Amino acid sequence: MKRFLIIFCLLPLAVWAQDIPSVSPHATYITVEGDEIDDASSSQSAPLVAHFSANPSNVGNYQARYEWIIYKAGDTENPVLHRFEEDIDYTFSESGAFNVHLYATFVLGRDTIYYPAEGAEEPILVSVSTSQLDFPNAISPNDDGYNDELRAKDGYRSIVSFHATVYSRWGAKIYSWDDPAGKWDGKWNGKVVKDGAYLLQVTARGADGRKFNIRKTITVVSGLRGSEEGTDNE
Repeated sequence: MKRFLIIFCLLPLAVWAQDIPSVSPHATYITVEGDEIDDASSSQSAPLVAHFSANPSNVGNYQARYEWIIYKAGDTENPVLHRFEEDIDYTFSESGAFNVHLYATFVLGRDTIYYPAEGAEEPILVSVSTSQLDFPNAISPNDDGYNDELRAKDGYRSIVSFHATVYSRWGAKIYSWDDPAGKWDGKWNGKVVKDGAYLLQVTARGADGRKFNIRKTITVVSGLRGSEEGTDNE
C-alpha cells in the first residue's frame, strides 16, 4: 500500500490569498538647471531637489509602516532627515555624500514582513559637490554671440545663496541679481553702457559653508562710443 506525506503550513490563510508585500524604493531629482534625473550618486550641484518613493506592491490587507532616514556618510548618529511617510521630498543644500535608507514593515495578524531583509540593505546614494564660483574680468556686449553678458563662469557649483551688483565708476548702482544663473547684459536704462571699468560685488554661500565675497573690476569693451550709442553712466 502506498503512503503519502502531507505537510501543513501554519501561516495565516490570508497570506496564502495574496502575494507577499514588498517595496521598490525609487528616487527622482531636479537639478539646478531644471533637468530631471533618477541617479545622483555622481556629484551634483546644490540645491538638489529630491523625491523619494517607496513604491509598495501587493500590500492588500497588510498594515504598512514606512520609515525614511537620510544620513550624511560617516555620521549615522545624526540623521539629516527622519520621516514616516510612503513618499518624501527633500532638498539637499549641503555638500557631501549621503545615504538614503527606507525601512518598511507590513503586518497582518501575527504575520510581519520586514524590508529590507537582514543583510540586504542597499541605501540610495546621493553626492553633492563642494562649491565653486568665479566671474570673468571683461565683457563685450555687442551682440556678436561671444562674451556678450556678465555671468558666473561655467562650472559654478553648489551655490545656495547669492547676490550680485554692478556699479558704475561713480558708485551708481546699475544692475543686481539674486540667482547664480542670472546675468547682466551690459545695459543700463535699456542702452549699452559706455566702454570702461565697472565694479562687480558678489556675496554668496556654498553648500559646504564656504563664503564668497567677490569684488572685482569688470571691463566693458563693446566698440560703442558717444552718448548716442553708449549710455552716460556717470
